[in-house]
Amino acid sequence: MTPFQAVLLALVQAATEFLPVSSSGHLILLPRLLGWSDQGLEFDIATNTGTLAAILVYFRADLRRLSKGVLASFADRNACLPEAKLAWTLLLATIPAAIAGFLIKEWVATVARGWQVVAANAAIYGALLLVADRLGSKRRPLDGLGRRDGILIGCAQALALIPGTSRSGVTITAALALGFTREAAARFSFLLAVPIGLLVGAKQLVDVLRGHPLGVPMDALLIGIAI
Repeated sequence: MTPFQAVLLALVQAATEFLPVSSSGHLILLPRLLGWSDQGLEFDIATNTGTLAAILVYFRADLRRLSKGVLASFADRNACLPEAKLAWTLLLATIPAAIAGFLIKEWVATVARGWQVVAANAAIYGALLLVADRLGSKRRPLDGLGRRDGILIGCAQALALIPGTSRSGVTITAALALGFTREAAARFSFLLAVPIGLLVGAKQLVDVLRGHPLGVPMDALLIGIAI
């Protein structure tokens, strides 16, 4: 992989991560259209770590309040703080994707990267998002989100391990189908990117420290993260 390829792919990740159009799918399709070899899952994870950093900066105030809420819930088990409730729901919603990622990572890194899989998922989940947006009541605020909602949205997030399925798109779809407002759905979706993104990034860092072959040069990974 050349530095130019790393820059272009990272720009695609940056432009598509925050839209419900599957950044992973675009990272698979672009090299195919340009006649490049597939850069592999590890580079995609690296660029996703870069966009995670952007989310951490943008939602820093929210994340600070959530962290304080969790600490307060440890100090007083009887306290019913909205921030603590949301934080624990985010962690609960992360479990399905974490388990699925552990079980099917090899399949995702190989078989699921076919363009046919990407194209089919992009079309199917795009249609589902349209239906959820049209039929959802869009009345429930974010503070009305409970554990059951979190688990259901978390299960939807697990589907995004398959390329072509937008993580933000499928979680927003699930939230809209549950009756949440567009703003609440989008906000929870982006906050939900933090714990799963940290887990995936930590796993990649451990692999690097253990000398696990990443398939792409280290400078390409660093360019991808930075861009």
